[in-house]
Amino acid sequence: MNSTSNGDIRFAGSIPQLYEQYFVPLIFEPYAADLAARVARHRPAQLLEVAAGTGVVTRHLARGLPASATIVATDLNQPMLDHAAAIGTGRPVQWRQADAMQLPFADESFDALVCQFGVMFFPDKGKAFAEARRVLRKGGLLAFNAWDRIEHNEIADVVTGALAVLFPDDPPRFMARVPHGYHDVATIRADLARGGFSGSPTIDTVTERSRAASPHMAALAYCQGTPLRNEIEARDASRLAEATAAATAAIAERFGDGAIDAKIQAHVVLVERT
Repeated sequence: MNSTSNGDIRFAGSIPQLYEQYFVPLIFEPYAADLAARVARHRPAQLLEVAAGTGVVTRHLARGLPASATIVATDLNQPMLDHAAAIGTGRPVQWRQADAMQLPFADESFDALVCQFGVMFFPDKGKAFAEARRVLRKGGLLAFNAWDRIEHNEIADVVTGALAVLFPDDPPRFMARVPHGYHDVATIRADLARGGFSGSPTIDTVTERSRAASPHMAALAYCQGTPLRNEIEARDASRLAEATAAATAAIAERFGDGAIDAKIQAHVVLVERT
């Protein structure tokens, strides 16, 4: 998950650390393992990852690909990359700041391009897919995932509802608007075609479980470990703790006061460059 090129979504300050500590295990880890395994079956020799965030997919790729494979992991947001590099991988990875809308790589440079939950942030999806196609070799694989609608992602839906009660005049709708705003499969297919992918993509809708030790941990992940925090603070910076507490209470009401186990759902998309 990365930031957009127009700068209105920020992953800075303490967000990268909180994102990695709380949000990655809450919702990203199972999909990272799934996406990396799908890509590994294609045995790419040169792989590019865009919107790498704090590196959860990168770490799975580093473990799952042959030692001879090269991995270049990029993100628009340098603080996220810095955190990913600090965590590190078990093998060399090239970390590089790059905009998925204008990739700084030559045509036909890679056998695979991977993007975990980043496409929702791209201002022009067709243009981003065209860039992906440009840097892929013939027969190369584009692999990405995108969240399904927010109603199928229970904690995100509960948090969004709780914040709407807290800020009734201007609800922070980041989760519904961006991460869960690119859920329509027909739109994804159309954007891929607009980007020059003439083959029919494989799109699997995958349901997983979102687990946290407590309602507070889940609320902290969403309210302080994502750009939702920016929207809360833009309304009233002094109410971040109050917003987190309100989200905690709503999650506890829905799932109980103990460990949380909730539904998450996403589309996983694979398409080859012809």
